[in-house]
Amino acid sequence: MSTSLSIIGACISTFAAISGIFIGWAGRSRALRQDTVAEASQDALLRADMEYIKRGVDDVRLEQRAQGQRFDALAERVTRVEESAKQALQRLDRLDGQGG
Repeated sequence: MSTSLSIIGACISTFAAISGIFIGWAGRSRALRQDTVAEASQDALLRADMEYIKRGVDDVRLEQRAQGQRFDALAERVTRVEESAKQALQRLDRLDGQGG
């Protein structure tokens, strides 16, 4: 009877060890899958954020280019106004010289 109890004990111990290995392996596989899903999710968020930043940078570049064009146009207008004012002052000086 003692030997049959020791055989049953050994079988139960072996079964428990194999079950523990199986459950541990299954848990590890599940954890790895969850980690992979979490990494994929973080990677997707990072890519979306980078695309958003790229679009923002492109918008800033376009706005900067447009601002530069507006500045160039304004500088040209100021130059024309200065030339016109100079000519007007010359005409006024001539009129003052005739009358005075």
